[in-house]
Amino acid sequence: METSLFDSKQATGPSLLPSSQAPVPLLKTRSTFARKLLVSLGIIIYGAYIWRCTHANGLNLGQLKQDGEGEARCAQSDVLIPEKNGDLWRSLSVTFGTEDFKKRAVDWLGGAVRVPTESYDDLGHLDEDPRWDAFGPFHDYLLDVFPRVHETLKLTKVNTYGLLYVWEGSDSLLKPLVLAAHQDVVPVNPTTVDQWTHPPYSGYFDGERIWGRGSSDDKSGLIGALSGVESLIEGGFKPTRTVVLAFGFDEEVSGRQGAQKLVEVLLDRYGKNGVALVVDEGGGFGENYGSVVAVPGIGEKGYTDTRVEVNTPGGHSSVPPKHTSIGILAALLVEYEAHPFKLELSRRDPFYSTLQCVAEHGKDLPESLRKTIKRSWSSNKALLTLEKEISKNPVYKALVETTQAIDIVQGGVKANALPEQAWALINHRVSVISSVGETQAHDAKIIEGLAEKFNLTFNAFGTKLSKEAFGAPSSGSLTLSDAHPGTALEPAPITPTLGKEATPYKLLSGTIKATYNSHRDLTGANEIVVSPGMMSGNTDTRYYWDLSKHIFRYSHINAGSGTGLGNVHTVDESLGINEFVEMIRFFATLILNADEATDL
Repeated sequence: METSLFDSKQATGPSLLPSSQAPVPLLKTRSTFARKLLVSLGIIIYGAYIWRCTHANGLNLGQLKQDGEGEARCAQSDVLIPEKNGDLWRSLSVTFGTEDFKKRAVDWLGGAVRVPTESYDDLGHLDEDPRWDAFGPFHDYLLDVFPRVHETLKLTKVNTYGLLYVWEGSDSLLKPLVLAAHQDVVPVNPTTVDQWTHPPYSGYFDGERIWGRGSSDDKSGLIGALSGVESLIEGGFKPTRTVVLAFGFDEEVSGRQGAQKLVEVLLDRYGKNGVALVVDEGGGFGENYGSVVAVPGIGEKGYTDTRVEVNTPGGHSSVPPKHTSIGILAALLVEYEAHPFKLELSRRDPFYSTLQCVAEHGKDLPESLRKTIKRSWSSNKALLTLEKEISKNPVYKALVETTQAIDIVQGGVKANALPEQAWALINHRVSVISSVGETQAHDAKIIEGLAEKFNLTFNAFGTKLSKEAFGAPSSGSLTLSDAHPGTALEPAPITPTLGKEATPYKLLSGTIKATYNSHRDLTGANEIVVSPGMMSGNTDTRYYWDLSKHIFRYSHINAGSGTGLGNVHTVDESLGINEFVEMIRFFATLILNADEATDL
């Protein structure tokens, strides 16, 4: 899963929303109040995981009333326990709690980690680049350790390394459940290998945690789903509703060879909106203001990279012009950073839904903050107040607005030669109430005046925006373009959480509660709150929009345990075995609950 860690600085002045002191959620802050807020809202960042939407989706929380009173701001589903397969579910619940099963789980995930499956930004064609061959041994491993899955489910390999497992249900009229994950992991930087507590591909188990690249992102999701299916088959379960396992192999590099090809097959087989719901990697749960809150992602922000390129005449550096291409580019980049995108908090934004859930169910939320959030439901003045508070916190601000990050700069080839070309790449994560087009228009508008100042012909995304050098002989050219054609991504449609179309969300919510309770031997208790959430990065679900309106980014990882999340994409990635077994329990429970649902 792609994650984003945000650098944070202490905001100045009083704030209802204290600023983060650290780049990741759930870290200690200097003040108790700030720490509580980070715990209550910061979990939505997990990394690593959640969201996006389009203008046409309307209010996520239902129609806004004038008085705003009496509305269910964060309605909760009941605990959902399988009935028809209740005996099997209870039997599996006991099994999942045994030491013998824990050992199996350690072996399953540890062995998967020991098969490196790195994906790289510069991978060539499947038939030409030998680095793709790493996935062959991983397929052999899965075949060896999940024999019942391979005996029972039909496996189709899509585009060589994509894995599509189909567990055919007895009722073909029921839309299938799709569980998605990805096989690939981000590469381990060779210079950091000696910094790992245990070698990055050791799959080492220290009695509490499994160590290694992919243990958390995302082999835990892939192996967790397979483990759940293997356990159900061992228990004699035969599905009524078809279950599909779809595992891409290049999610970390945008999924164009893996998930995109898998979805083409699924669309051909099941048709548009032919799937009941899709569950892919995403958010987790943790304690927030005295309440345990799970945050399934119901959307994702958009994505685009802008290339800013300046071309000027070359020559000997002993006779320089007033501005070289590098100097001009530097001025352009300063202008960008001086004019960031405007923050606008919308009631359509999934982050706003999260705030409402915190206000509704956070037992220890300060009343002043609770009042502001609740009043914003019907008061635009309160909404603006909340917006201003969010703007003081870099983490929350980045979740709401369109962001810009200048990540790459290049120019020049020699000390005594004038640079003929200089360019930079600006990465954008597009707000859920904006679009790629609006983002590109903003990029063009900000620097149009500088193009005239430096007497450059100006072409922005294929459109010439200036007459030839503004009526004077040209001093060069300025070009804005899509840095990676074909990868720009609009904000995702928001998954319904209210009304007639909310049944899949309610099913997921009830499953989360049942899993949480059974893992802790809670009987009939409603101990966990489920809130719509959003992630800053993107997942393979970018390709699933046509397949289902009900897409959830959720991994059921205990992010608040202190042992759940483990250094995704960096040194010492790891996962607690207790958290992994709970993930397996979640997948098995979800399959059983979906199988008994008749209105998906």
